[in-house]
Amino acid sequence: MIALVCDRDNLIAQTEREQQLGGVRNEAHDAHPVTVLPLLTDNEIEPRLATSEWRRDGQAIVREWTFADFKGAVAFVGRVADAAETVNHHPDILVHGWNKVRLELSTHSEGGLTTADFELAARIDLLA
Repeated sequence: MIALVCDRDNLIAQTEREQQLGGVRNEAHDAHPVTVLPLLTDNEIEPRLATSEWRRDGQAIVREWTFADFKGAVAFVGRVADAAETVNHHPDILVHGWNKVRLELSTHSEGGLTTADFELAARIDLLA
């Protein structure tokens, strides 16, 4: 889900999940093959974050980037979309403040963090 926020004074620094916006689709309804992954434990999550710029936010990991301009931010979102489609794992995306992108990764179908989140995070880290 992508949210484009144009009023930075009213920015909510949290993406809205499709289900929260009244949508009825999620990764479980995707035409791609579905793979069930076990949730990671706190002991498995913390070491993965120790060497990363991603941080934990509840049952997700998040990271924010700042670009030179709006075009750079949106181009990055396009690259993220391509990577996400390739692995059939889709982050929540927030474009805000004209040049900032915030990504949130969580395996919605499992209700938390799985290896898929950290694998996509590593792919995304190479795209900025």
